[in-house]
Amino acid sequence: MQSPLEGHSGYRGANWSPERLAFHQNLETFADRIGLIVGLQANGKIGQDQAFEDIRKLWSQLKASSKELLRDT
Repeated sequence: MQSPLEGHSGYRGANWSPERLAFHQNLETFADRIGLIVGLQANGKIGQDQAFEDIRKLWSQLKASSKELLRDT
């Protein structure tokens, strides 16, 4: 089993930086959580409104992460 702190794939961007790596990991975490939320909603474990709200919060967190980590790029 892979640690949640490990990326699923290597980051091989031309202009690599620790900040870009951190954002890449945040993006992978975002995608994983969206998949979980969609699965829960599809199986009736959470409602559509709750799923939408959870996704909206995750999106806001990802945008804030982008602004903080990638502000100089």
